[in-house]
Amino acid sequence: MTTATDNGLGVLDGGQLRLLRAIDGVFRRLADGWEAPEFRFPFLMRTADLDRFDYYDNFPHLGLAATRLAPERVAPLLAEASRPLDLVPTEVMEPSGFALPSAACYAVYVDLAGTKLPAEGITRTTVGTCFRNENHYDGLQRLLGFSMREIVRIAPEEEAKKHLLRAKDAVLALCAELGLDVHLEVATDPFFDKNGGKAKMQRLFPVKEEFVVDGLAIGSVNYHRNFFGERCSIQAGDETAHTSCLAFGLERWVHVLTRRFGTTAAAVAAVEGLG
Repeated sequence: MTTATDNGLGVLDGGQLRLLRAIDGVFRRLADGWEAPEFRFPFLMRTADLDRFDYYDNFPHLGLAATRLAPERVAPLLAEASRPLDLVPTEVMEPSGFALPSAACYAVYVDLAGTKLPAEGITRTTVGTCFRNENHYDGLQRLLGFSMREIVRIAPEEEAKKHLLRAKDAVLALCAELGLDVHLEVATDPFFDKNGGKAKMQRLFPVKEEFVVDGLAIGSVNYHRNFFGERCSIQAGDETAHTSCLAFGLERWVHVLTRRFGTTAAAVAAVEGLG
């Protein structure tokens, strides 16, 4: 049974963890079929790297920083504070150069910064612990820290768009096999200046579509055009790379599959029995 508090901290029991690993195994097989090697990136990102993506302009409400404490200020605090500490005051914190990212794909683009890729582009996959400072939390459906699997395509424009199409087909087929009633819904993701040309294009070609089951988004496909390619100076052949990604919230899949099959054990059996 999952326990969670109102601050978004949750615990997966053994059965839920087995289910999470089983469904992530399905996603990794998708990545293998698309020749996407797996990478593991640090849990933290540099503040400067997120800022090159306009992260703090567009997502200030989600941002979380990882900061050091100034030891010389901690002792006086402990001498006067009631224990245990509910909150660490900002007075004992040092300015931070590191952040807790809210998506796994950011690290992929930073890792490729300044590179020239083959003309056909490349595909990579990663799983990361992501963090979002939400205004409310709700069990496995909405957590402060959660697991995100992404399969990312960095390539010329048409190749990046093809990745979106095959990703949508693959996820819809998977949901059909598992008997999940899924709907594709257009979402918004403000990577672009709302008054700029890219924002106008967004209305013609959605940059984010979510896979929604019982009102809960369990994954998404995202097209960023050449945004990350430009900001990170990534070339695909002689062109600035376009990027697209398929993303899954793993704990949300645990939630919907458990509801669908009644128990985690039944859900694991269904996932492991997929063709």
